[in-house]
Amino acid sequence: MDWNLLACARHHLSYAPDEPELRDHLRVHTVEGAAWRCLRCGDYVPGPPRAAGPADEAPVPLRGQLLRDAVVLRALAVERVVRGGLLLLGAYAVWRFRGEQPAVRAEFDQDLPLLQPLADRLHWNLADSPLVHLARTALATRPQTLSWITAGLACYGLLQLAEGTGLWLLRRWGEYLAAVATAAFIPLEVYELIERVTWVRVTALLINIGAVVFLVYRKRLFGVRGGRAAYDAERHHASLIQVARAATGT
Repeated sequence: MDWNLLACARHHLSYAPDEPELRDHLRVHTVEGAAWRCLRCGDYVPGPPRAAGPADEAPVPLRGQLLRDAVVLRALAVERVVRGGLLLLGAYAVWRFRGEQPAVRAEFDQDLPLLQPLADRLHWNLADSPLVHLARTALATRPQTLSWITAGLACYGLLQLAEGTGLWLLRRWGEYLAAVATAAFIPLEVYELIERVTWVRVTALLINIGAVVFLVYRKRLFGVRGGRAAYDAERHHASLIQVARAATGT
């Protein structure tokens, strides 16, 4: 797949540098008028350039491998935002439950015996049911504990939203935040997997390990593969403005 053409299917990124030599290198004349070279896919686009200005202020579009990396990062961002939203909804639900816990407990104790005849017909041991046990545990939880659970879910949800925002905007701080936060929770996920193996837990663990490896290796975090300097050099090496400068000697 040509990732450059995939991005340029929405719009090309043509640019007219103020420097005459670079301007002439990125422009051709056709029977329909001037055509400007797209800085991303390299094709010449008829019509006026999308932007103009000094070459040093030209946008550095993501191309090739870097563009594919951006697609992966934004896929991770969507997953983080969805997870953050669900966590915040969970925090709101626990907070509402905390305020109405006595009423819910009374309704539960009143209505549970009504299910006993149905449970007997289904040969379901209602008293030892894990679902009923979970409900009783939740109803017996102290309000202070529920407050801490609400705060924990809210903080974790906001952290996920921050990660998603940074990754979607392709910011360096977002990559670092996602790598550190994801790696910090991997030991907890391993512990949960030891307690009970499920496909959901295995899949989540593999996704998070893959995300950390991808972020650290491909985005050169923490000095890996040359660090920030190599990351910036990779981006500018792929810029057609730099190619034009090398060709014209400017």
